[in-house]
Parts: sequence; C-alpha cells; structure tokens
Amino acid sequence: QVQLVESGGGLVQAGGSLRLSCTASGRVFSVNAMGWYRQVPGRQRELVAAIDNGGYTNYGDSREGRFTISRDNAKNTVYLQMNSLRPEDTGVYYCNAEVEVHAGLENAYWGQGTQVTVSS
Repeated sequence: QVQLVESGGGLVQAGGSLRLSCTASGRVFSVNAMGWYRQVPGRQRELVAAIDNGGYTNYGDSREGRFTISRDNAKNTVYLQMNSLRPEDTGVYYCNAEVEVHAGLENAYWGQGTQVTVSS
C-alpha cells in the first residue's frame, strides 16, 4: 500500500543538529499534508511541525525557531532540520502523511518512528 520511510535520527549532544527525512512510497496518487510528531514515553504524541503541499507550515509551540520543516513534492519527501537541540527534544519522531491512494480516497499514514536522543 503506502510506506513512510524515515531516516536521520540518532544521538547528538546538546546544541547539535540533526536532519530527519521521510519519503512516502508505494501506491501513492498524491501526498497532501506531511508532518513530524514527537512522542515521549508516558506522553501523547505531539505536533512538531507540519507542511501542506502548498508549502505552508505549522510549528509546535516549543520550537522557538530552532526547527525547520520543508518538503520536496516531486519526491514525496518531507524534511525536518533540527538545530540547537536540547535534551527536552529527545523522543521518537514520527512522520505523518495524508496520502491519496487514489483520487478521492485519502488516509493518514505513519512512519515507524526514528529515535532522537539529545544528551546534556
């Protein structure tokens, strides 16, 4: 059907940077909004950033200008550039995409998640 393949997570020291990427593949008619969500054990998954297929973005309240979301529509890929990382940014980052598998049928899909760990 549809797969979201994520990469770019890892362990980084506070103040460092990571760039996450997520590509939608499979039976994809079109990809609409895409976004990144973070989940910490014991807490609900929360929005980090989202971007629609017109390039309009929406960031979570705690971003403080450190994160930038972008996308390559031709590649059905979304990116999250994370700078000045803090230990509180630690979590599993999940890619989400609103995908039309065929005209008129849209579903939300999730990636498997990529671990981001920021050490002090």
